Amino acid sequence: MSLIHTQVKPFKATAFHNGEFIEVSDESLKGQWSVFFFYPADFTFVCPTELGDLADHYEEFKRLGVEIYSVSTDTHFTHKAWHDSSATIGKLQFPMLADPTLQISRDFEVLIESDGLAERGTFVIDPEGKIQIVEINAGNIGRNAEELLRKVKAAQYVAAHPNEVCPAKWQEGEETLEPSLDLVGKI
Repeated sequence: MSLIHTQVKPFKATAFHNGEFIEVSDESLKGQWSVFFFYPADFTFVCPTELGDLADHYEEFKRLGVEIYSVSTDTHFTHKAWHDSSATIGKLQFPMLADPTLQISRDFEVLIESDGLAERGTFVIDPEGKIQIVEINAGNIGRNAEELLRKVKAAQYVAAHPNEVCPAKWQEGEETLEPSLDLVGKI
């Protein structure tokens, strides 16, 4: 079953954020755009490159009114230890959610049950708490924050302009399409 347009299931989690442990819940997502960025585990190889890339683009996400939530099945204590010991992870200013019960990963359908780890799942969530974008990569394939930014901008654009769609490779400011019978077979 696709998670597109479904409501984020209720959850509560502890996150490491700006030197503190905070509580994050599904209610925390309401009223803003959010990205849930699942990754397999702290202290690994591809994960810090992805999180570092997000950290390098975090201000751009914030300008768009988007909060990033990285999520793994590690504990919030492990997140703090990784943040404190890695220069790359030390750059993170977004919340690092802990999912040691595996429930959040299970609810987003990214849990690798046999390993107790999450797949590389990316979810863009609108201000009503509904999932608008789902992307899942194999564990050995890292993601790109610039492409995620492009997709977030497209999701925000079509949310604000419900009669328009963004074509492939659409960039902010470029022409969109208005679906109609006149376009059928002409593109």
